[in-house]
Amino acid sequence: MKITGIRTYRVAEFANVLWVHVETDAGITGLGETFYGAEACEAHIHNTLAVRLLGKNPLNIETLNKEMLSLPNAQASTGVEYRAASAIDIALWDIFGKVAGQPVHTMLGGESWDKVRIYNTCAGTRYVRSNDIKPVNTWNLGESGRYEDLDAFMTNAGALAEDLLEQGITAMKIWPFDPPAIENQGQFITADQMRKALQPFESIRKAVGDKMDVMVEMHCLWNLPVAQDIARELVQYKPRWCEDPIRINNPQALADFRAATPIWSCASETLGSRFAYKDYLDKDAIDVVMSDLCWTGGLTEGRKIAALADLHHKPFAPHDCIGPIGFVAAIHMSISQPNTYIQESVRAFYEGWYLELVTEMPKIEGGYVYPMEAPGLGVELVPSLFERGDLTTRYSELN
Repeated sequence: MKITGIRTYRVAEFANVLWVHVETDAGITGLGETFYGAEACEAHIHNTLAVRLLGKNPLNIETLNKEMLSLPNAQASTGVEYRAASAIDIALWDIFGKVAGQPVHTMLGGESWDKVRIYNTCAGTRYVRSNDIKPVNTWNLGESGRYEDLDAFMTNAGALAEDLLEQGITAMKIWPFDPPAIENQGQFITADQMRKALQPFESIRKAVGDKMDVMVEMHCLWNLPVAQDIARELVQYKPRWCEDPIRINNPQALADFRAATPIWSCASETLGSRFAYKDYLDKDAIDVVMSDLCWTGGLTEGRKIAALADLHHKPFAPHDCIGPIGFVAAIHMSISQPNTYIQESVRAFYEGWYLELVTEMPKIEGGYVYPMEAPGLGVELVPSLFERGDLTTRYSELN
């Protein structure tokens, strides 16, 4: 069995998402995805990776993963090299599952869970959909609709919590500290800004008490002393975790943050490879290990990160606030890992724009996501995608 072609797809409307098809001489095609800098990732796939992959056996996933991630500038990052390799790796696991006639989570070791609890990241329907991904810029406040959850957490977080609980969703993630972080470049927060940012947490607790777990996303925007001040103020509302409170480039600094608060520290979608996570775990800087499979090296690296977390008795929580294939891949990973704590999800996405792009979404019911049972990832791109006028495609083939 050989890889005979690699084809990539981008559409202008979803400019951050890149899809890849890895084609084989057996007629089996694997689907992968990455997110952000799609055109740059596409160039790396075709200009650098294709010559190393074409003609190779797609089932030798470990060997091909090492080949892709042993290149210069592809060491422990979430840069273009890692994102491009992640998309290919996910596609290779899709092929592996299709060859075996089994879902990817079975190929990863089988079901550790028959269902996994989800939390709702309270994004709006257009959050990260455009090519302008900067905190606050893409919030689209003021839009009305069933799942404009970002506007809801800023204006009536208590009602949002009640609505989520009606769907059985018992955990939510919000980020009301972003506006002052952007305004003040993360260097300070005023008393008025602090009070305003704390209001959603107060509203949630008044509305639903402790029935809702609340995660705090901080987007790496603060310096250490201010992040510690924010955490001290948040303690009264008992959030489940603080995620990426500072730039995730200094394990000791994050360890200092963690030591200053009883709130769990969650990190980080911004880390690439198990080697980066080891530095943070060795410093005891992380309570919850979060990883984005489309950025950190794919499913191959993701399961090693989960195992590393397990070695340190730490829970694993895959990230998802990107595209639909990444979401599905994360679910396969969550189902298969014994230390999975919770799976990120965005109802504005899986009930919204994801359905414009792929054939299936996993069953999500009563606050849980259930395993997908079809071979491979169990999802394909919708046929209409290939007929779009804003589609760009590029192809590398075995000569």
